[in-house]
Amino acid sequence: MKKRTLGKSGLEVSALGLGCMSMSFGYGPAADKQEMIALIRSAVEQGVTFFDTAEIYGPFTNEELVGEALAPFREQVVIATKFGFDCDSGKPGDLNSQPEHIKQVVEASLKRLKTDTIDLLYQHRVDPNVPIEDVAGTVKELIQQGKVKHFGLSEAGAQTIRRAHAVQPVTALQSEYSLWWREPEAEVLPTLEELGIGFVPFSPLGKGFLTGKINEETKFDSTDFRNQVPRFSEGNRKANQVLVDLIGRFAEQKKITPAQVALAWLLAQKPWIVPIPGTTKLPRLHENNGAASVQLTTEDLRELERAASKITVQGARYPENLQKRVGR
Repeated sequence: MKKRTLGKSGLEVSALGLGCMSMSFGYGPAADKQEMIALIRSAVEQGVTFFDTAEIYGPFTNEELVGEALAPFREQVVIATKFGFDCDSGKPGDLNSQPEHIKQVVEASLKRLKTDTIDLLYQHRVDPNVPIEDVAGTVKELIQQGKVKHFGLSEAGAQTIRRAHAVQPVTALQSEYSLWWREPEAEVLPTLEELGIGFVPFSPLGKGFLTGKINEETKFDSTDFRNQVPRFSEGNRKANQVLVDLIGRFAEQKKITPAQVALAWLLAQKPWIVPIPGTTKLPRLHENNGAASVQLTTEDLRELERAASKITVQGARYPENLQKRVGR
């Protein structure tokens, strides 16, 4: 698989990474651990070198899975993980980016990931109670100690990115971005381009919706996060089907799949964008990775743009309590 560099940092990774969250958390019951180890190792064999996890996924079990799966390949791969939640308090949804807490989380993550250093450490969500300068300064110390190599932010707004970057250069921002969530184009992408920061879109397939495998009649497991997402209400899924149909028609013309169209579109936006689609299924992994070799022409992109610009996607991407935590 082709490689990309995240901004000016020199951190080189595969053009597509693998988001590992759904293997343990978020989209229904955790998948079988041995099957997921086999899937992660298959991704390595297919040229994926960039793997994304976080302490909150589980909590903790996803880091353990990723650490075990990648131990034989540790020198070949880049592991990204995240701090920022209070997983030990019994209230794992509470934010905590206090400097001492960050240090404790990193020590625990290193053990779970079976490694001496974290390649890319993100603040998972901006903590309004801790100045971002203090967060960046703490990560800077961890980098000086050799425990972390690169600093990242997740779902941060443009001003926060600038303030953090002034203290410790930010290697990558991770946020949602896809054909059905394009808000980063307004302020975030220009800021990243100016500062030389890479962009790692999560949910590049719209939490599965852009694959064409979900419709208004789809029933999610009771533990699936999508049950809480306004965009995934039955009515909004029905209304948003028009975008999926557009991508599906385009995929038929190109003789590829809708997922490959959605990922290739992202890859074509900027050379420093590295999407991290997640999956628990081997055929989907092959399909997603196939997008890295899809070349969309300028005319293809114009055609998609023209058609997509006429569609207004219905429904918020987060319930209100979670929406407050993004873009700060």
